Amino acid sequence: MTPRFSHALALLGVLPGTAIAQQMSFDIETTAYCVASDRGEECIGLAANQCMEQSEGGYSTNGMSVCTDRELEWWDDRLNLIYKDIKARLQRFDDEKPDYAPSQVEALKDMQRTWIPFRDAKCEFVAAGWGGGTGAGPATLWCLMDETARQTLYLEQQFQE
Repeated sequence: MTPRFSHALALLGVLPGTAIAQQMSFDIETTAYCVASDRGEECIGLAANQCMEQSEGGYSTNGMSVCTDRELEWWDDRLNLIYKDIKARLQRFDDEKPDYAPSQVEALKDMQRTWIPFRDAKCEFVAAGWGGGTGAGPATLWCLMDETARQTLYLEQQFQE
């Protein structure tokens, strides 16, 4: 998750304290198994939804935030790993490319640098739709998770070995 959103969500009070976070029943295996089965976008949110359904208070504002934030962290970690892998592979290509060919590493960096503000703006728009209500926090986290997952899946699909 980008530091900008972590800080913003903390200010909104949607990143719950450790007491409720410890009570939540979160298991990423549902999502991980789905992704490993190559089922794409249908995997997004599976673990978060299961956490909400199986945890006492899972559908409270804090419960939804904890469950969604945990899956968001998993997708964000996965995105960072695939990005580093792709960047290393593209660097090998760039090292051997002719002078006239554009840098694939720079194109990847530009794409990612452009995607982050797009994701953030989109999720700010989602939050604004809640008119300052308590649903803005969980909705923002869900948006961040969804967009991060979609970007991860996109990169994985584009650069499968």
